[in-house]
Amino acid sequence: MKHRGLLLLLLAIVAGAAYWGYKPSESTDRAKKPPPPVPVTVAQAVIRDLPVTLEVVGRGEAYETVTLKARVDGQVLAVPFAEGKPVAAGTLLVKLDPADFQARVRQAEANLARDQALLDKARADAARYQSLLEQQFVSQEKVAQMRADAAAASAVLQADQAALELARLQLSYTHIRAPFTGVAGAKLVYPGATVKINETVLAVLNRVRPLYVSFAVPEKHLPAIRAAQAKGVLWVKVGVPGGKQAPGKVVFLDNAVDSATGTLRMKAEIANDGANDGANADSGLAPGQFLSVSLLLDTLRNAVVVPAEAVQQGPEGAFVYVLNGEGGAQVRKVEIAQVRDGLAAIGKGLASGETVVTDGHSRLTPGAKVKVKKPGGKG
Repeated sequence: MKHRGLLLLLLAIVAGAAYWGYKPSESTDRAKKPPPPVPVTVAQAVIRDLPVTLEVVGRGEAYETVTLKARVDGQVLAVPFAEGKPVAAGTLLVKLDPADFQARVRQAEANLARDQALLDKARADAARYQSLLEQQFVSQEKVAQMRADAAAASAVLQADQAALELARLQLSYTHIRAPFTGVAGAKLVYPGATVKINETVLAVLNRVRPLYVSFAVPEKHLPAIRAAQAKGVLWVKVGVPGGKQAPGKVVFLDNAVDSATGTLRMKAEIANDGANDGANADSGLAPGQFLSVSLLLDTLRNAVVVPAEAVQQGPEGAFVYVLNGEGGAQVRKVEIAQVRDGLAAIGKGLASGETVVTDGHSRLTPGAKVKVKKPGGKG
């Protein structure tokens, strides 16, 4: 009994000490304080026009391309063009040995001169026999024969003239020239090589100014494309991904959708003169190059526009944080009409002049207080 009383006394002392020594913790005090404002960057919704575009990937195509082949058999004498460099129309690309063809030209010229002399003699004989006929020294049959001989000599002369033209034409074929201004490819023959008529490939020439850009668009966009086409020219902007873009226009719209891919083939034409990047004449886009294509379908007039980074995605769709008059941020569901060049056109849910958060979303909650940071620095 004595020990039990002592134990109760000790418990009472401990309980009293715990009661008088208790103080509220600092964490409890902090929990009662409101959280500090969240630093954010903001922007104001404005009214402006925003183009409606379709972004696709395309490939460059030569405006014209030709595979050069010889029109006569022969041996390559020279290949004076520079590989991969621009060449003007008429520039000599490949020269074949002309010796054989020059000899044929001289032979044809000699045949022509001989038969010209025979024709002159036949005509003189016919004239002379006509005079003798008038004097009744020869028969009518003899005169007719002389006239026929003169006509035959004339026909032979015409054949000689044609043979000479052919020989000269074949001689000209020994000089293979650029049919248009373009960019020459690699040399496929070298001096000493023998080429066969219409068989041996000498070089490939591409015309790249202007340049075609071929691309495919999903078939679901066909109604919008048709509607835009009905208003006039379909315009595009073309360039390398992340680079400057050059303007162009659509010149071809396929007459059927590819059933295998569900896409419609289109083709645009651009100047490709390097003017947009300040480059020299050797610059520009190349056939076969992957290119980004922006097809203009429409323009949203007087749209409410905010920076694209202001728009966030949640379980229920797109939303933005809008600042209220009490220094807080409220969630506002919005409908996006178009996003382009870092701007988002809001179709529904936001009015011009309202302020939206563009940075600092990760720390925001509905109704949270915010502190607007100064541009280029801290708040």
